[in-house]
Amino acid sequence: MSPNHGAKVSIVDYGISNLFSVKRACEYAGIDCVVTSDNQEIKKSKAVILPGVGAFGDAMKNLKKRKLISPIKDFILSGKPFLGICLGMQLLMDESEEFGSHKGLGVVKGNVVRFPKENSGSARIKVPHIGWNRIRFAAAGDFRRSILKGVGDGEYMYFTHSYFVETAKNEHVITTTEYSGVKYCSGLRKDNVFAFQFHPEKSGVRGLGVYKNFAEIVNNKEQ
Repeated sequence: MSPNHGAKVSIVDYGISNLFSVKRACEYAGIDCVVTSDNQEIKKSKAVILPGVGAFGDAMKNLKKRKLISPIKDFILSGKPFLGICLGMQLLMDESEEFGSHKGLGVVKGNVVRFPKENSGSARIKVPHIGWNRIRFAAAGDFRRSILKGVGDGEYMYFTHSYFVETAKNEHVITTTEYSGVKYCSGLRKDNVFAFQFHPEKSGVRGLGVYKNFAEIVNNKEQ
């Protein structure tokens, strides 16, 4: 018997997350999940979801306070499926400039930066970016058959954020989005790690489909 037989998918609770909507989306997708901040629960999980809304610095402070940084990084190194959502995506980066300089988890090389005050055409950019926007596939890849299966190029997803990630390696970028003339990474993949700036759980049927796809990945039906 596998040592993870019967293990649930852990939704990490670090006191700064949209936990209820993520849990409901998981249940809709048939994912057996638990909201937890318990290190051992996370360690034995079949997969982990790191959601989040709020400030980067506060989030890292809470993760450190609850002693969750090492368990999360160790879980990712185990090769099991991991999903970061919104702030959870940003936390995977090396550093953020939000309200000062804050170190991240360092899982994906790159930084978190604020939308500029103006775009290249000198038009003022309104932040935060809230509402529906398109995602565009950055390149051909197996993600179209796995995490974004059934999602079309140009699909609308729901966003709410003032900062975005700049990855050091373009090969990690799977989707981009343009807001007020600024094109940025809205989805990435690095090995077993998937992450999105948008909220799939708030993005209607196609967004909920992302959770169904993640369920298939967790169950080893597609990698």
